[in-house]
Amino acid sequence: MSVSKKMFEFGQRASWIRKMFEEGIKMKAQFGADRVYDFSLGNPDLPPPPEFDQALRALAAASTLGAHKYMPNGGYPHVREKLAAKIAAEQGVVIGGDDVLMTCGAAGGLNVTLKAILDPGDEVILLSPYFVEYNFYIDNHGGVPKVVATGPDFDLDMKAIVAAINPKTKAIIINSPNNPTGQIYSNEAIHKLGHVLEAASQKFGTIYLIADEPYRKLIYDGNEVPSIFTNYQNSIIVSSFSKDLSLPGERIGFIACHPEVDSRVDLMDAMTLANRILGFVNAPALMQRVVAELQEVTVDCGIYARRRELFCKVLHDCGYEFLPPKGAFYIFPKSPLADEVQFVSILKEHRILAVPGRGFGTPGYFRLAFCVEDEIILRAAEGFAMAMQQAKQG
Repeated sequence: MSVSKKMFEFGQRASWIRKMFEEGIKMKAQFGADRVYDFSLGNPDLPPPPEFDQALRALAAASTLGAHKYMPNGGYPHVREKLAAKIAAEQGVVIGGDDVLMTCGAAGGLNVTLKAILDPGDEVILLSPYFVEYNFYIDNHGGVPKVVATGPDFDLDMKAIVAAINPKTKAIIINSPNNPTGQIYSNEAIHKLGHVLEAASQKFGTIYLIADEPYRKLIYDGNEVPSIFTNYQNSIIVSSFSKDLSLPGERIGFIACHPEVDSRVDLMDAMTLANRILGFVNAPALMQRVVAELQEVTVDCGIYARRRELFCKVLHDCGYEFLPPKGAFYIFPKSPLADEVQFVSILKEHRILAVPGRGFGTPGYFRLAFCVEDEIILRAAEGFAMAMQQAKQG
């Protein structure tokens, strides 16, 4: 075999999200793009805010000497300082630029973090439903994923988390607002989790709480995302500007560590080294300078809020069971068939593309991304109704 066995096996069970997205490309070529209703990929369709274009043009036009040279592997110091001020305001804990590391998106940030903290065989707790590529990121660095289900409302199941922690546990990854459910873990749950991890760290050694937060600013109905830093000392935030500035292709993100995290200097040094030796070297120079100017700017979240309401109405009228999302741009309905892959195939007959819940570690559900135009949601309504009728008829 010309490729590694591991990568071949990974390819066989690779992301359902990409599989459905690629299926959509074929269907659009066959039926026409306006007759295929693709809710498979969380690819922001809103343009970046106008302030982004202004900052980009100004910085690109400037002839600053050395603007494209190597920089410290952690990123430009002035950029890290600006992000630290913003994160401190969000988290309610004062941090400095030395607590922040610029990365190639949140995916790069997660890999840098896991590279820095994991020894072979260390376990990382994942809370299902979870973003499927967490499995691969953990494996990249010799770790072992340990999946723990959330409760019926997709909030944290503390008893299950406590039961999963053992001497090999090195970290737990949380994602709130969550992909794929759109739910936000409650402040009460995060507070309890902090106490659980503190007790476990005293017993087994440092256990890190890693918060993957690219959807933090996409929230609805006055909901708030709880502070991780005020609830647990050994916490690390990983995020990006892919969703709140609609810049997924620019691969710009960051890591922020609690200023009182155990062995802080060693941890930051390890992550800075990981940024280099994983091949990222440093985050994109131009994008670092751009996002530093946009700390108070986001896309128009009201557009996503309107689409959420529209989609929820369509699904409710068709008889689907779901929890309205509190953030992000996903809905995670319960499948009317026990085998959600079978139901996703029925949806595909009506040119609707969804992602099976097993791709997120939770069979029996399916994910819909509403980062699409309103008209696509409306035109898909008939197909959702017909698919439900087929499921009921057996």
